[in-house]
Amino acid sequence: MAIANNTSTRSELIHLLKRYRKLTVTEMAGQLGITEMAVRRHLNTLERDRLIESTLVRQAMGRPLSVYQLSEAADEQFPRNYSGLTVEFMKDIQEIAGDETVHELFVRRENRLNEKYKKRMENKSFEEKVAELAAIQNEAGYMVEWEKTADGQFELKEFNCPIAKVANEYQQACSCELSLFQRMLGTEKVERTQCLAKGGTYCKYLISEDKNA
Repeated sequence: MAIANNTSTRSELIHLLKRYRKLTVTEMAGQLGITEMAVRRHLNTLERDRLIESTLVRQAMGRPLSVYQLSEAADEQFPRNYSGLTVEFMKDIQEIAGDETVHELFVRRENRLNEKYKKRMENKSFEEKVAELAAIQNEAGYMVEWEKTADGQFELKEFNCPIAKVANEYQQACSCELSLFQRMLGTEKVERTQCLAKGGTYCKYLISEDKNA
């Protein structure tokens, strides 16, 4: 069986399991035209990397068979278009209900995230809050770096935006993120000086503690 654009046996195994969902070693060897020993060698590597899972299936006669399937981690390696679908839905909502409703959706998201993370900000110094914010954003896939500058400010950079397609279409996403940071850190002194959605190489925030807050 030929699989376009995939030359390695490992990649071919992953694509086979994506197509057929559950396969035995014998079935995979037959599909690829290689030995069962070769298949097992690659499966061991895939299991080590937690890309596949196996279950034992009892037979009417003989020993149980191991049946393999992709793990959730492997399934996430295939192309997704969640952001494109989200933008389409947002445009539909905008057309049906208007700009105000779209804005309300972003505000609701901001409130939801603030509620979700506010306990992680409790009983922390301002610098610890900045570090915690960076950790939260990294968990969400933003690829964050931060540092304390010589003048006592904090500089936070995001090198990836998981909602880039949405942010490119709706600037409310960026303004609500700025507002969220201010609420989480307890300071109005959060300034975005670069923005990926506006052509920047990364999103950059300058953050200062509000001593009067």
